[in-house]
Amino acid sequence: MSTAKTEYQQQLRTLAELMLAVSGESITVMKKTAPAQALKLARQDEWGLYLEFIKLLFNLTDRVSVLYLPIKEQPQFMDNLEDAVTLQLKSLLEPAFGSGADQMEIVLTVGAAVAESRQVYERYRFLVTENNPVKNEMLKEFGERVANAMGIAGNAQISSAATLCASAAIPAIIAILAGEPPPVTVSSTATPRAPNNTMSTPPPSTGTSKPLTPTGTEIKLVSVMSTVAGEEVETRWGLHPRFRQDLSPEDLQQITALMNQVAKILGERYASVAFSDEWTSWHKAGHA
Repeated sequence: MSTAKTEYQQQLRTLAELMLAVSGESITVMKKTAPAQALKLARQDEWGLYLEFIKLLFNLTDRVSVLYLPIKEQPQFMDNLEDAVTLQLKSLLEPAFGSGADQMEIVLTVGAAVAESRQVYERYRFLVTENNPVKNEMLKEFGERVANAMGIAGNAQISSAATLCASAAIPAIIAILAGEPPPVTVSSTATPRAPNNTMSTPPPSTGTSKPLTPTGTEIKLVSVMSTVAGEEVETRWGLHPRFRQDLSPEDLQQITALMNQVAKILGERYASVAFSDEWTSWHKAGHA
């Protein structure tokens, strides 16, 4: 194992979990944004859509990592991230493949996604932490690729929703690479076969009557995730970083106490059913 891989092992794992979580949940957002088209998507279509988000997230992580890692270690770090994502996907797809099946196809698929990511997005030159026309141009192309993957090329609503999903991941990537707690605790998310199992926390009611915002513009303020490791179940929760910053110490203390109770209840419920025959096909996905 290389020095970079051991030194950044936790960051690599967290980044891989984040990338898969964002990709899985983004599929749900895309399907909600275009429900009529979602009914026409085959599993292979969803897999292609999933990979479009993986490609962009690799590129965004590559751009952020150069700001936080030594130059000579950064290329090896990205190679190790590819391995970490592959390992996470193998774990998520194990129920479908079977533990004894040859999973080399996953290795090849992730490698091809990384190669295509470089081919498509590396030509854009910009600083990822700043808003500028070149960055917007790249995200626009990404949105168009997502719309194409869904079979509705030129759909502005899908392109906009995809851009929002991708942009929302940047602060989390920055936090992880900066060595800070991730904005939202992320565990393994839904496999591409069952992305509709993800859930987002709805925005709080303001008490006034306002038109509903388009699906895909919601911001997840609180996240609760459960993961399975062997016969153990771990449940964790997290807050959006901006939300956390806006809270007073007293409010944060109250939310912490409440969320610890919520995590305990959901974790116990998840543990009671996670190993049942009915849920064996997806219990490793991490949904409480």
